[in-house]
Amino acid sequence: MKNNKYKHMKIVSYNVNGIRAAVKKGFVDWLKATAPDVICLQEIKAMEEQVDLDLFTEAGYNFNYWYSAQKKGYSGVAVLCKKEPNHIEFGTGIESMDFEGRNIRVDYDRVSVMSMYLPSGTNDARLSHKFEYMNLIQQYLNELQIEKPNLVVCGDYNICHEEIDIHNPKMKGVSGFLPEEREWLGEFIDSGFIDSFRYLHPERQEYSWWSYRANSRANNKGWRLDYAMVSAPLQEK
Repeated sequence: MKNNKYKHMKIVSYNVNGIRAAVKKGFVDWLKATAPDVICLQEIKAMEEQVDLDLFTEAGYNFNYWYSAQKKGYSGVAVLCKKEPNHIEFGTGIESMDFEGRNIRVDYDRVSVMSMYLPSGTNDARLSHKFEYMNLIQQYLNELQIEKPNLVVCGDYNICHEEIDIHNPKMKGVSGFLPEEREWLGEFIDSGFIDSFRYLHPERQEYSWWSYRANSRANNKGWRLDYAMVSAPLQEK
């Protein structure tokens, strides 16, 4: 029998921008110190066989699952778990989303946790793909919530929702803060999700991503692109 019941679960989401590079920079030590029950990773940029899995099992994560992009060194998501889930869902079954390795889900008795990496819109072609992905993932999650009402969707959404989520709200013509993207994220929340950070911190201005340019991190010129979206039935749990 699996010992996978949690009274309380600590879930963390982290875009590592390359898991192998992150390991070299002290990721495993950080993981041990932070000690989440489940951690959702995005942009792993590696195949499972390219990762030293012993590092994670030695840190207490005996159950780790990887869903890489078909293109090596690109995109990809993973979930590291302390306890074995009942089920692991690799991808969505929708080829136009799955070939870039953008979704993986673990199911426990009382909650399901998805790691999601939404595309960026770096050019017209990628922006078109991003909008297609946004529409498809919304349809997919609408159906999934019927089957899995206790759902947490963690990850890099590559969208700032409100003006408080970006250091310069005048950047309305840049992907990540386009009116259409922000509207979609609002509709996503209205479909039955809660932005957990904003729910707990209505007025706090914090970011999860900074450009490498113009000393942005030091000057705290950032964007809040990463979210832990919690389905409404979990609000008081």
